[in-house]
Amino acid sequence: MTEENMNVLDHLEELRKRILIILTAFLLIFISVFIFIRDIYGWFTHGLDMPLAVLGPLDIVVIYFSLAAVIALALTVPVVVLQIWLFVKPALTVKERKVTALYIPASFLLFIGGLAFGYFVVMPLVLNFLLELGTGTFEIMLTADKYFQFVLRMTVPFSILFEMPLVIMFLTSVGMMTPAAMKKNRKYAYFAIVVVSVVISPPDFISDVLVIIPLILLYEISINLSAIIYRRRLKREQNENTPVVK
Repeated sequence: MTEENMNVLDHLEELRKRILIILTAFLLIFISVFIFIRDIYGWFTHGLDMPLAVLGPLDIVVIYFSLAAVIALALTVPVVVLQIWLFVKPALTVKERKVTALYIPASFLLFIGGLAFGYFVVMPLVLNFLLELGTGTFEIMLTADKYFQFVLRMTVPFSILFEMPLVIMFLTSVGMMTPAAMKKNRKYAYFAIVVVSVVISPPDFISDVLVIIPLILLYEISINLSAIIYRRRLKREQNENTPVVK
């Protein structure tokens, strides 16, 4: 067996180890969450003015398992990021390890921040609008399955969008993104943000603004972070290319 083949096998073994750690963490968190799933279910539904219906006895189990799985997945995010970082760590310099290590808690905070923004800001706006739209016309009855599908659609996209600053920082650090390019394409980014915000929020001006402004702020923060990373990368490359005078 050649040395190259041995290196590939070592990498595959290391990857398998990281995946097993992630799956184990997810399973343990899932079990822990499921123990308190009725309390968690009550917390998610405490603001509703009507009880949630189920269409069959198995729906109860499916809903509990789905809710526990989603929460466990969210809580496993820092473990996933940590294992990815540990996998690529040998290829990083000491300085890169220190910088990228900050991505681990930051990614979790941004992920939770996106979930919180979707759940506490966007979801109530959309839900109240839809319920008021049907008042007097339809007999409204919410099933637990449809309600939690709605919750996921109103929260998960924001948890992903809120990771934008970290993604931009990473792309800048590897040379795939520059702050100048982001500034040049700002109007297109703003247009995309407005379109996404209008699609997922109720059709009224206030709701649209409440969604658009945070996403635009995230984009502007990403530009500033990209500029910092870009300057540091240029400085590092300049130092590496400067000949040492003996």
